[in-house]
Amino acid sequence: MSYPDLLIDLPDLKEGTRGRLTPNQPLSSVTWFRTGGPAQLMFQPADEDDLAAFLMKLPKDIPVLPVGLGSNLLIRDGGLAGVVVRLSAKGFGGTEILDGNRLRAGAAVPDKRLAETAAGAGLGGFAFYTGIPGALGGALRMNAGAHGTETRERMVELTAIDRDGNKHVLSNADMGYAYRHSSASRDLIFTSAVFEGIPQDETGIRAEMAAVVEHREKAQPIREKTGGSTFKNPEGTSAWKEVDAAGCRGLTIGGAQMSEMHCNFMINTGSATAHDLELLGETVRARVLKNSGIRLEWEIKRLGNFGAEGPVEPFLGQDQEAA
Repeated sequence: MSYPDLLIDLPDLKEGTRGRLTPNQPLSSVTWFRTGGPAQLMFQPADEDDLAAFLMKLPKDIPVLPVGLGSNLLIRDGGLAGVVVRLSAKGFGGTEILDGNRLRAGAAVPDKRLAETAAGAGLGGFAFYTGIPGALGGALRMNAGAHGTETRERMVELTAIDRDGNKHVLSNADMGYAYRHSSASRDLIFTSAVFEGIPQDETGIRAEMAAVVEHREKAQPIREKTGGSTFKNPEGTSAWKEVDAAGCRGLTIGGAQMSEMHCNFMINTGSATAHDLELLGETVRARVLKNSGIRLEWEIKRLGNFGAEGPVEPFLGQDQEAA
């Protein structure tokens, strides 16, 4: 499918814009699942000022969505109306070592590169990022974490641009962080952040990073088309244990499968549609609910319009009151 070309309807969007504007950009090329429909318009701003100026011009009734590396994102087959903002490495991928055991990094910096930069500066506390396959914008938004450490423990403050093109600086406390969640306004696009580490010998840091990599390679299907952990861990248990107990390890729908290696990872075996993947996830949620009474919550973000196969109902539309 395709959407009306916003650049034809709104020619002023191009005037003075230095970044790249691409109508009907296929989003399957920028998500790890390699599925999904197009963005009506993708904007890759040259820098923070370019982003702010563009948002000032964009009519307020047109939705805007920032997308990073697409590692924990499922774009539905009908794609996304409005503007998808994808921050470029050139404009938002820099890092800088600061005084006071701190460093600044752009929101497009991959999580694992932040860990590398911190290690080179002798700053501990960032090794967990080595195993998170995303960029800092998403990590800041969802309080990404692994191996007992979360983003909220390292982030000091961040810079963001709002829907009107205004710049904001938010403190850690402003973010309202909780498990895999922040309460920051969805209208904010994060552009950079300051982090604080702990002085540590580089050799020790790299040993921690190597251990994270080894664990990930042994326990997770990292060479598959996947989106990372599919469901958040419920209180008092692990999502994978509940998925396994419900008999969903290896469960397959179309080209989508719950991994045999780690059954909280959903994979595209090669031919999956976004509908296959979401239907598989909701089937698993329904079976876990029936088996244990636990209502699993998605960790993967599902966005956009459903395609020709129609919508996928939460828990397959069954037993939602009991949930």
